Amino acid sequence: MAHVELKNVVKIYDKKKIIDNISLEIKDKEFLVLVGSSGCGKSTLLRMIAGLEDITQGEIYIDGKCVNNVHPKERDIAFVFQNYALYPHMSVYENMAFPLKMRKMSKKDIDAKIKETAEILDLTELLDRKPKQLSGGQRQRVALGRAIVRNPKVFLMDEPLSNLDAKLRIQMRSEIKKLHEKLQTTFIYVTHDQTEALTMGDRIAVIDKGIIQQIGKPIDVYNNPNNKFVGGFLGAPAMNFFESKIINNSISINDKFAKLSDNQMEKLKGIENVIVGIRPEKLNLNNSNFDFSIQIEHTEMLGNNKIAYFNINGNSCSVILLAESDVKTTTTIKLSTEDLMFFDSKTNIKIL
Repeated sequence: MAHVELKNVVKIYDKKKIIDNISLEIKDKEFLVLVGSSGCGKSTLLRMIAGLEDITQGEIYIDGKCVNNVHPKERDIAFVFQNYALYPHMSVYENMAFPLKMRKMSKKDIDAKIKETAEILDLTELLDRKPKQLSGGQRQRVALGRAIVRNPKVFLMDEPLSNLDAKLRIQMRSEIKKLHEKLQTTFIYVTHDQTEALTMGDRIAVIDKGIIQQIGKPIDVYNNPNNKFVGGFLGAPAMNFFESKIINNSISINDKFAKLSDNQMEKLKGIENVIVGIRPEKLNLNNSNFDFSIQIEHTEMLGNNKIAYFNINGNSCSVILLAESDVKTTTTIKLSTEDLMFFDSKTNIKIL
């Protein structure tokens, strides 16, 4: 079990900052998810914690000890890679035993540890098989097993589910979360999949261009994004955004004006141009107090629901509807002005 802390960490490649002055504290036994789009720096940050990447500036602490100059194998961490990194010529048993042999554990202790771990991960019947004889989900469990047998202070996982099909990803999300609860160890998990982040993390850290944009509990970050990037990145379909004007205590929406509350106007006092955001699931609810006409451009069927796409003030938007809804080309959309979020049109920072 371990507490991990990053202090003003910087990584520079070819004079470009990949990680830009990140400070972050991961609590003992916490499941923290680093989430962001490809190239945002999240995997680089994970590799720096592991010691697989040098730190340009700053300090990394594990259990209060600075590990900047500590070799990866001395950090007492386990790294689960995206591509499993299994030895193809070794059996499942041998793959899991390898890190324990390197520690010169006795055969008896190795055997006991592997059998215990195999039972946890439902691998007992697969111990004699080679990786090529396993499915993607089974290989991923072996990779997890090889990490678990070491009993590390920290688990680092770099997009471990990205090579699996959609159904298996859902299953493995649940298995990894249960594993965390059973092991009571610190997990730091990297993904570009915002669904994984929202469903798995005790907290999530949203990263963009090497900077943590927001960190907090998934529901808090989803409901109260710090800025337009976070609001737009989390959610499927994404939050609707459109540029608007505030005139006479009202906001312009699709060429109509919706009255804002006194509380909203107090927070928006003196602001005329604003970016308005509203999540697709917040449209057409029973508490709606404003409606306007739209032109449906196309729809996508998603089982019990379907997504209808339209425009507000020239910006592509969407609404989630029941699959059986009779959607005409021209239809009416309803919303509650209390569900609107307001972002600064220059800085993209959330105002309200």
